[in-house]
Amino acid sequence: MKVLSFLPLLLRSPGLRPAWLSSTLIRATALELLILAGHVLIYPSGLTPERRTPLPAPLPGGGAEPDAAPRADGDDDGARAADPADPAAAEADPATPAVTPTTPATAAQGSGGITRPAEATPLPATADDRPPVVLMHGFIDNRSVFVLLRRSLARHGWRHVESLNYSPLTCDIRTAAELLDRHVEEICARTGSRRIDIVGHSLGGLIARYYVQRLGGDRRVRTLVTLGTPHGGTAAAPLAGAHPIVRQMRGGSDLIRELRRPAPGCRTRFVSFWSELDRVMLPVETACIDHPDLDAVNVRVTGIGHLALPVHPAVASAIRQALESDGAATRIEGAASVA
Repeated sequence: MKVLSFLPLLLRSPGLRPAWLSSTLIRATALELLILAGHVLIYPSGLTPERRTPLPAPLPGGGAEPDAAPRADGDDDGARAADPADPAAAEADPATPAVTPTTPATAAQGSGGITRPAEATPLPATADDRPPVVLMHGFIDNRSVFVLLRRSLARHGWRHVESLNYSPLTCDIRTAAELLDRHVEEICARTGSRRIDIVGHSLGGLIARYYVQRLGGDRRVRTLVTLGTPHGGTAAAPLAGAHPIVRQMRGGSDLIRELRRPAPGCRTRFVSFWSELDRVMLPVETACIDHPDLDAVNVRVTGIGHLALPVHPAVASAIRQALESDGAATRIEGAASVA
């Protein structure tokens, strides 16, 4: 596997030190509680699906009407607001987490394979032609978790960002992945894009990975960014195991074993953010992608927990850089900081 070396060092500290680990954990826990309280307040706003705004009609000479950038309902305010994910703000914040790429270990290769469709036409590399971004929320959540991230993307030039709500009653990751497949095809038909990018938080990242790796979604997905996703299965929240979709997220489940099968020729680039203070991922390294056939980088985030991953300014900045990367890769060993 390759490791992409494009992410900046967002905190001057080289890593966790035992002398201040306890204070870091206390700050991270306090931040998690604050984010949880805020998210409870805005949660109702994300219960309804987004209103899809038609794309502007092209002008006779090419292009679209000025000031007619497509948006989903509510994005215009975010585009004008002060960017909560501004890199300068992240640098000024003493609690800014360190974001460090790490080399994935070689995983045990499974058996079987999948038939992949024909290669998609590459997208242009210009900023104006960035592919649409689809945001996938986590378990018992909705699109409101991405309010700050989508504002950050809009302020930095992303013209088309959409969120997909799937029902909290969804009982099968495979079914949710099929829904994502239909959603992606609708976006491509509506926008004229051949490929898209996806950002998935927690369960949303696992649904997106299944779509890419097992349903042939790599023909559509250029880059998949996951945030605190149980790629190897998590042992956390045992009492929640009564829910079928939680059982699918357990290590050793049929679905996790299916994702370990060979995926030769997979065309999607993977960037997986994992936090050493994530209490939902047990062990925390389960949020790393460990597959010999995938072009992946695992990015260690220091100083924040599971709920902060989709809302923290430093992570948002690293996500933007991941989506802007041209895919140039450099092999690095172990855990390393990129200046």
